[in-house]
Amino acid sequence: MKSNYRHYNHALGMATVHLVWIPCRRKRIFTNKNEAVKLRCIEIFNSVAKDKQWIIKALEVAPDHIHLLVEYDPKHSIAQVVKAFKGRSSRYLRQEFPALMKLPSLWTHSYMFDSTGKVSTARITEYINDPHHG
Repeated sequence: MKSNYRHYNHALGMATVHLVWIPCRRKRIFTNKNEAVKLRCIEIFNSVAKDKQWIIKALEVAPDHIHLLVEYDPKHSIAQVVKAFKGRSSRYLRQEFPALMKLPSLWTHSYMFDSTGKVSTARITEYINDPHHG
């Protein structure tokens, strides 16, 4: 039986977290009309994950919120994971799409997190990939 655990210098394990956050003022910035913003946001999230050697298990960029299921390493806290994704995406998206500068910031300071186990990770993946968001 193959283990899904990752090996680190002095650790073995799998840390997965389900994250949700919203744009400032809950603006619908990722609509079909703004497909380029949505696609660029996905690219930025993938680059953060690659740079940090994290694995994005599921991602949904809904018009007014983000769902992200990410496997990360034991060197980082959940707050550091959120900061990496929100920080880089805010900086790049606001530089590349000046209309987003009308908001005081791209993202609110808040976020929801839920650390997941093996059973609930599958359910969360199904939930995120379900096209129930509009």
